[in-house]
Amino acid sequence: MSTGTVVTTGVVESPISTAELEPEVLTDTCGAVVSFSGVIRDHDEGRGVARLHYEAHPLAGNQIAEVAADIAARHPAVRLSVVHRVGDLSIADVALVAVVASAHRQDSFLACSELIDEVKARVAIWKHQHFSDGTDEWVGALE
Repeated sequence: MSTGTVVTTGVVESPISTAELEPEVLTDTCGAVVSFSGVIRDHDEGRGVARLHYEAHPLAGNQIAEVAADIAARHPAVRLSVVHRVGDLSIADVALVAVVASAHRQDSFLACSELIDEVKARVAIWKHQHFSDGTDEWVGALE
């Protein structure tokens, strides 16, 4: 059975972008590339957000690699990369990026959507939200 290709995965403390990942994922056989950037917004459920802090379990890097491998196995026509940032992030910073390329757009769209959903569901990364009213709360990526 053929499988897609996982190019890059990671959990990092430095800024991330799809522009950095895209050249590694694209090849001459790719006619489509779908990119996703999870950007820190200034609100959550009606509350103003001032900043966030992400923490990762020591195995989060292995977990994100497993998720990527699972998506590649389900979508043999794709090449993909996915990276999550941890540490202190401000409004407009990028917390999660994914790039998926394939010969045809439908393969890329479907695999990218599944990749993001699976990372959020299966990777042990927790978000500490600091609200503009001075309150805060932890939000687990695992439910």
